[in-house]
Amino acid sequence: MAFSERLLDAWYKGHPALTLLRPLEWLYRSVAQRKRAAYLAGQAGSWQAPVPVIVVGNITVGGTGKTPMILWLIEHCRARGLKVGVVSRGYGAKPPHYPWRVRAEQQAAEAGDEPLMIVQRCGVPLMIDPDRPRAVQALLAEEPLDLILCDDGLQHYRLARDLELVLVDAARGLGNGRCLPAGPLREPAGRLAEVDAVLHNGATSDPEGAFSFVLRPSSLVNLATGQVRPVEHFVPGQAVHALAGIGNPQRFFATLEALHWRPIPHVFPDHAAYSAGQLQFSPPLPLLMTEKDAVKCRAFAAPDWWYLAVDAQPSPAFVAWFDAQLERLTAR
Repeated sequence: MAFSERLLDAWYKGHPALTLLRPLEWLYRSVAQRKRAAYLAGQAGSWQAPVPVIVVGNITVGGTGKTPMILWLIEHCRARGLKVGVVSRGYGAKPPHYPWRVRAEQQAAEAGDEPLMIVQRCGVPLMIDPDRPRAVQALLAEEPLDLILCDDGLQHYRLARDLELVLVDAARGLGNGRCLPAGPLREPAGRLAEVDAVLHNGATSDPEGAFSFVLRPSSLVNLATGQVRPVEHFVPGQAVHALAGIGNPQRFFATLEALHWRPIPHVFPDHAAYSAGQLQFSPPLPLLMTEKDAVKCRAFAAPDWWYLAVDAQPSPAFVAWFDAQLERLTAR
């Protein structure tokens, strides 16, 4: 198990050695709280975009289903006649310069795996830049947009926002409730009371004061041919190699088990880069991976490599609430 996996395991399951990190946690928490206070006092030098900005983020380290939710938001806004753009930090990307417009034909090493996946899935205008105000300005200079979705960036207070949506993994929650590095929190847990909506990934119903959503497997897509097959393509009991280089790989493996397949798990670090040699597993079986992993593997994919497409399905109460927010934001 890699160090990052062991640390995540300690944060969410507990480990006595984490008490040694509490002095560093105190320093981190103090900095986070000062940044938040400066933003609320109008001292953070935040830039306000001329169109509404919706931030979709986390207060925890680790996967919460953010990218599928971004995809749902894009399509939902489009269905209401809105022209939507996305900005992202582009974690792990190495473009020739910033800001950088992500195109579907680019490589993940250049564009970042999550931004490239979003563009390839729905063709949305998307700009990456660690400086998110600059990314928004560059995107608006190229496209007439009604709304900007900020992929992550909850703690990036230099970009003013009109709506904050925070995702939480319903199974793992907030772990031990402590801030980095003693726990998984990017900001103190009290921050959740200040955002506009909290969505719990995997909750069976809306928690009190929050909303729920689930990730539904929709299809299997062949990496080599682009062929789309229903999830019934593999019969119950099918053994498969399962590859996951995401923030919460166990959720992916649990999804495959819920489909009644028998996954042999292969865990890689989040945002890992792959080579063909790394993915030669034994015995020879179909290889299933996440869509985010697939954008980095198409160039050398074997005929029996597939990714499982999943779609976010938020609760009806969230859809109604979000529609009301859209009406308010776009009427100004």
